[in-house]
Amino acid sequence: MEHRPVLFDEVLEALQMRADGIYLDGTFGRGGHSAGIMAQLGENGRLLATDKDPQAIATAEQRFGSDKRFEIVRGSFTMLAQEAEKRGWHGKVDGILLDLGVSSPQLDDASRGFSFMKEGPLDMRMDPQSGQSAAEWLATAKEDEIAGVLKEYGEERFAKRIARAIVKVCQERGRIETTAELAKVVSEANPKWERDKHPATRSFQAIRIYINRELDDLDDFLRQSVELLAPGGRLAIISFHSLEDRRVKQFIRQQVKGDEFPPDLPVMESQLKRRLKSVGKAIRAGKAELAENPRARSAVLRVAERVA
Repeated sequence: MEHRPVLFDEVLEALQMRADGIYLDGTFGRGGHSAGIMAQLGENGRLLATDKDPQAIATAEQRFGSDKRFEIVRGSFTMLAQEAEKRGWHGKVDGILLDLGVSSPQLDDASRGFSFMKEGPLDMRMDPQSGQSAAEWLATAKEDEIAGVLKEYGEERFAKRIARAIVKVCQERGRIETTAELAKVVSEANPKWERDKHPATRSFQAIRIYINRELDDLDDFLRQSVELLAPGGRLAIISFHSLEDRRVKQFIRQQVKGDEFPPDLPVMESQLKRRLKSVGKAIRAGKAELAENPRARSAVLRVAERVA
């Protein structure tokens, strides 16, 4: 059975699909959301996707390569503004989707090194042909640098203690080669395990986010996103942890509020330059989806609309 992406129906409803619309999927993955968008596009509709993962690119070319309505570009979703500009779509896009974080196929493939539940090489790169792997970075990073990453991106209480243990093992062995090795080092250094949560969860999340520049990419994209949208165009972003969701929530709130002015300065509504309006409340998976896909429990979908 084909993997059904998280919040599938909710995403399509949020995008308010138009048959002749222009849409961007910044995180193609294995194409679940894109397939839903394509199914509602007419002959003149267009979908442009991006993904860092070469396996995602291969899947896209296999599924939609012969469809003139579809294009995919390998790289970060921060490229969407540049790619849209090339096609003359600046300010004309009807909907943008981001499904953040690591995909289920990436987690389930032990060779990618994302999961502490599966023995595999300690890689964690969304694009395994670009940049440093997690093993390479940990082998050369200083203790305070690792601790900073664990604290900032994993909100890990015991960041210093875990970083010290990682550096000690790397000094003794040269490097930590596998996910199982890292999970063991982190678990043994973690003095207080959270109930129902593996002690390496936060550390693995933090290292993966750092290696792939996930939050930096999100910040870069958010700054570009509004100008891509046509009036009435929708921005739909699925987050899986508080660091992502907080950024998305604050960005939408800021764009809804408009430009900042001194509180005692009389300002007309037209001067505020409100650029987005929030659409509904944060959307979470329902009981039926959670029963089928427990990973959806942390997914949060936020939707905003470009105002004229």
